[in-house]
Amino acid sequence: MSLRQRLYAYLIAAHVLFLGITMLLFLGAPLTMLALETVLVLSLILGMRLIRRALEPLGYTRHFHDLLQDQHYAARLQQSDDAELNELVQLFNTMLGALYQERLQIGEQQGFLDRLLEATPSAVIVFDFDGRVSLLNASAQALPGLSQAKGKTLGACRPGDDALSLLAQLDALPPGDSQMLTDTDGRRYRGQRGHFYDRGFARHFLLVEELTEELESSEKATYDKLIRVLAHEVNNTVAATGSVLDSLLYYRSQLAERDGEDFSTAIVAVKRRNVSLGEFIERFTRVVKMPAPEMRPNAVRDIMDDILYLYREPCRSRGIHIGWQRCDEIAAIQLDRHLIEQALLNVVKNAMEAVEAGAAGDKRIDFVLADEADGARLSVIDSGNLLGDVPARQLFTPFFTTKKGGQGIGLLFVREVLNRHGFPYRLAANGDGQTRFDIWFKTLPNR
Repeated sequence: MSLRQRLYAYLIAAHVLFLGITMLLFLGAPLTMLALETVLVLSLILGMRLIRRALEPLGYTRHFHDLLQDQHYAARLQQSDDAELNELVQLFNTMLGALYQERLQIGEQQGFLDRLLEATPSAVIVFDFDGRVSLLNASAQALPGLSQAKGKTLGACRPGDDALSLLAQLDALPPGDSQMLTDTDGRRYRGQRGHFYDRGFARHFLLVEELTEELESSEKATYDKLIRVLAHEVNNTVAATGSVLDSLLYYRSQLAERDGEDFSTAIVAVKRRNVSLGEFIERFTRVVKMPAPEMRPNAVRDIMDDILYLYREPCRSRGIHIGWQRCDEIAAIQLDRHLIEQALLNVVKNAMEAVEAGAAGDKRIDFVLADEADGARLSVIDSGNLLGDVPARQLFTPFFTTKKGGQGIGLLFVREVLNRHGFPYRLAANGDGQTRFDIWFKTLPNR
């Protein structure tokens, strides 16, 4: 029973009791009894009106509660004839207005935040209270393994137990820390874990920014400048030294025959080292002074067939099988044939040296040219498996090499050629005792 019903029941019961007492006391005086009964009826009517007026604020409060429950913050309560009650109505309307403005502001901020998250190149990953992914922006969904990550933990999204994967590194990132991370393909990221408070409890989020292109550009600018300075100094020294050594050979005739032979042998040896030094620095400057690619339609298969013909005999003499594993028919590709051919020659030469140095019994180099949905993929696969323990981030680092006596120029040149063409690439061990170099081309549309 509500408060209103209890008050009405109490008022009616009290007046019925008074009416009964009046009838008993004034039964012999009908006029007096009639007058008292009239007073009681008027009192009952007045009491009901007073109860209704007293409980009217509860009605406004209930209506206000319903508006809050339904989130109708734009609605307003109607004014009353009672000045005191209007103060309460005005208070409720002021509160509704404030809630409406606050909700409008929050909606605008949420809309701005949503558009900002979609536009930002950084990946944003927000977790719920249980550590499951609750929000991903477009950049985060593009990260490997996160396209269907909503509602899952990062540990459930990462492939197997690979502790080197990007998701595994992000999952292990301490709160409040920022670190440089590298995935298995050699791409580099800056990962940062933070937290915010939601309803009094902390929730974590991750910010992931890819820095591969930025770092490669910075590295390139650094080694370009270094190589140019070295080339200038070395070339000047080599030219001057070569001229002096040539002049010294004129003095051989002035020496005894035995001394002259030793003298000329020493001079020739120094000249040979001088020439080697010049060739060494020239290989570096070739990367820096690489011309812009002249793009023309070319068939990748023809380029690889030429390389196959060139390396068939050297591989045969070393007991290495080299040939096509798969070769699909693909359309022509816009590229600079000279630069791409030089890059692929480096790739195949590295593969041949890796197979020769490797311990695999079946020595082979396989080519794969596969037709794919948006282009073609060229793979050079070797059984050398020399990259199994090499971190992916080091493979294309300037001057890094796995070969004894290597100079770290070949892959540097390959990377520069492919970057100038805009062709994605990947060099990695595939886990079954082989190393593969993949290049993705965009084919020309058929006319």
